[in-house]
Amino acid sequence: MPELPEVETMRRGISRIAGRRITGLHVPRSRLKPIRFEPAPAAFRRRAVGHTIEAVERLGKRVVLRLDGDLAVVFEPRMTGLVLLAEPPDTEHLRLGLRLNGCGAPWLWYWDRRGLGSVRLLSRAQLQADLGPHRLGPDALELSLPVLRARLGSSRQPIKVALLDQRRLAGIGNLYASEILHVAGIHPQRPCDRLNSRQWRAIHAALRQVLREAIRCEGSTLGDGTYRNALNRPGSYQNHHRVYQRQGQPCPRCGRGQVCRTVQAQRATFFCPRCQRPGRRRPKR
Repeated sequence: MPELPEVETMRRGISRIAGRRITGLHVPRSRLKPIRFEPAPAAFRRRAVGHTIEAVERLGKRVVLRLDGDLAVVFEPRMTGLVLLAEPPDTEHLRLGLRLNGCGAPWLWYWDRRGLGSVRLLSRAQLQADLGPHRLGPDALELSLPVLRARLGSSRQPIKVALLDQRRLAGIGNLYASEILHVAGIHPQRPCDRLNSRQWRAIHAALRQVLREAIRCEGSTLGDGTYRNALNRPGSYQNHHRVYQRQGQPCPRCGRGQVCRTVQAQRATFFCPRCQRPGRRRPKR
């Protein structure tokens, strides 16, 4: 967390700042471990202040402010970061404020409880080098079925693990991978190269359905309450989770199985063993 739906919600929530000019930068004093700034705050201030925000975009799980002068501010929320126009949840974990000209919200805030995120000011060349197509796969929200299969279809990785690989496709994280595969009826440990055409169609349809539903609900605010939208309000997709963190509960798809939890690539995976059957194993060589 946050994943594509949460970051897309952040992007939409702050999109009205396009056209505003950055007139100041505030980095609060804090006893907490500092987040990653690139460049350091003093140089960041010198380079960013005075520039106009031309567009507000998303690259995978990152919010990007495109500035004039071929610059971009890249917010990577990672586990607990928020990009806000409203007052933040508290001041202790406030990491950065961009003061904006004009009427409306005077500040854009970056808040991060665990401090694992980053704020980077990059040139167009740096942005391309760090987050271009050779480093970040096509966006999951815009992915066609042929591209999905071309990116993942030959892999021997389990489908759940492959969906998390941001070099293959960008935006899907642990929560939504479990939800997508449950809707598709695909076992999370099924190798990609053992999926047939019908199963790839099911995954693609489920991917589009789940991500769009989650965006309409403005993302998932889990039990710790950390994730909030740009106005510091919770999302509601957690009320529609089918399997994520529902181990031991009845499967909402088949009504007969119980949701199970397992671990793949050091991440928790949730699925129903009755309606997400593993299929045949590959013969040993």
